Amino acid sequence: MDNIIEYCLMKTGATKDYPFGPDPLVIKVAGKMFALIFENKENYSYINLKCDPMIAENLREQHENVRPGYHMNKKHWNTITLDGSLPESDIFVMIDHSYDMVVKNLPKNLRELIQY
Repeated sequence: MDNIIEYCLMKTGATKDYPFGPDPLVIKVAGKMFALIFENKENYSYINLKCDPMIAENLREQHENVRPGYHMNKKHWNTITLDGSLPESDIFVMIDHSYDMVVKNLPKNLRELIQY
C-alpha cells in the first residue's frame, strides 16, 4: 500500500488531502482528484482511479477485483481491490492513466504550470 501512495505522490504536482475526514486519502493534481485510497476496509485496501469509460469497462471484464467506482461516477471511475491479485505494475499503469486523464482536462494555464 505504501508503494502505491508513494507512486501517486511522485506525480508532478500531486498533493494529498483528507477532505472527507480521516478516510479516504485523496490524491489531487491542481486541486482535482485522480486517486482516492481507502485503507483496510474489510481486510483489504481499495483505490478509486479515473478511467476512460471504454478502458474502464474492459478492465472490469478482465479483472474480478476491478469494479465500478465506489461512491463515484461509475462510468468514469474504477475501484480496484488491492488484494495482491493484480501486479503492482498494472496498478501503476492505471494510476498513470488516471493522472493523465485529469491533467489533460485541466485548463491550459494549469497544464503548463505542471509540465509533466
